[in-house]
Amino acid sequence: MEGNSGNREQWGSRFGFIMAAAGSTVGLGNIWRFPYITGKYGGGAFVLVYLAIVVIIGSSLMLAEFAMGRRAKLDSVGAFKKLGGGAWPIVGWMGFFCGFVILSYYAVIAGWTLAYMFKSFGGLMEAAAAGKAGDVFGAFVSDPLQAIAYHGVVMAIVIAVVYRGISGGIERSCKILMPALFFILILLIIRSVTLPGSTEGLRFYLLPDFSKLTGEGVLAAVGQGFYSLSLAMGIIITYGSYLGKHEYMPKMTSTIVLLDTCVAIMAGLVIFPAVFAFGVDAGAGPGLTFVTLPIVFAKMPMGAFFSFAFFALLFIAAITSAFSLLEVVVTFAIDELGWSRAKSAVVMGIAIALLGVPSALSVGGHFPKICGKDFLDAMDFITNNAIMPVGGMLTSFFVGWIWTKGAKDEVTNFGEHDFPFYTAWLWVCRVVTPVCIGLIFITGLKW
Repeated sequence: MEGNSGNREQWGSRFGFIMAAAGSTVGLGNIWRFPYITGKYGGGAFVLVYLAIVVIIGSSLMLAEFAMGRRAKLDSVGAFKKLGGGAWPIVGWMGFFCGFVILSYYAVIAGWTLAYMFKSFGGLMEAAAAGKAGDVFGAFVSDPLQAIAYHGVVMAIVIAVVYRGISGGIERSCKILMPALFFILILLIIRSVTLPGSTEGLRFYLLPDFSKLTGEGVLAAVGQGFYSLSLAMGIIITYGSYLGKHEYMPKMTSTIVLLDTCVAIMAGLVIFPAVFAFGVDAGAGPGLTFVTLPIVFAKMPMGAFFSFAFFALLFIAAITSAFSLLEVVVTFAIDELGWSRAKSAVVMGIAIALLGVPSALSVGGHFPKICGKDFLDAMDFITNNAIMPVGGMLTSFFVGWIWTKGAKDEVTNFGEHDFPFYTAWLWVCRVVTPVCIGLIFITGLKW
């Protein structure tokens, strides 16, 4: 069986693994969600809290998941079955469910970014300049054929890459896409910070004003840090299962967290100077991306080019995360069902694509609401607000209290490396992470 740990695939290089893992964590949450959440909760003060959360909680849980994956050499369900037994595989099933469901609607949003790359040169700038960017977005998501077609194209790309395997598909793609992402980010930052009036945006973003930071803002920072690192989705356990036994995971975890955080911070350097330069509301919510920012680009010289670059940036962030989400499901099928990679990628990919159709239709009002929410929003709520926090709490508890000896062996490479922060890491897993995630869970369950 391909899932057997004896002949399991491995990453082709350390750089390739870091690019793939960073690609899994760098997603729409960094570039789409982070800026408007930062704008909503006061700018620089929120950023400082976010950074602290990522360093303390996010990196600790990521290291815990990597350790589980490498020791088990199995998917998320198999890892909890092998390392914990009993009822613990339920936590792995949560990760599988999240990977399956999140990709179904994530591919829909990724399709929007792909469509807007083309729309940037197809009349979007003219409409935005006339104050009709909202009409363009509304017409697009209300067209069932367009919404489903772009969703289908994204899923086809994701299936094709994952079909080719870990080193030949995901790693090879991310080694090209992630450097491209950073290049586009730098290009957009240079354009944004050189706009007349951008200084006010930089001041808002980089100078903390703690008087604007509320308790709700602190919890939002915890949630953003947790979700932006792709934790409790089965991704990190799955990617860890393909790691070689000699890799020093604390260092690799720090590198991945640093890259992920850099992208989020750099995204703010793109957006805040630009929106302040043109007098746009920085906390405009999710519409900041598809409605507000096109207005900003329309006012720039070479606006169509910079609009295209921005949505290309979003698409790269989305597609690299989509690879990892499908890999969670594919690895499960290989390890638990004994399927070949080819069968797993095609069958599971098509199933996920079909589940995404209601999400593609719902935003335009072509699918019934669930408890007052669009189908896409309902799927997002179930995974992000309910299942992922519970899965994160239980994973942290499992590593901190149940699988302690195995975790210590993995993070120190059986004593080959010294991990000076081991005791602090262990107690973050045991107490700090479950408490913080528990607060997210309690406050997040507001249907």
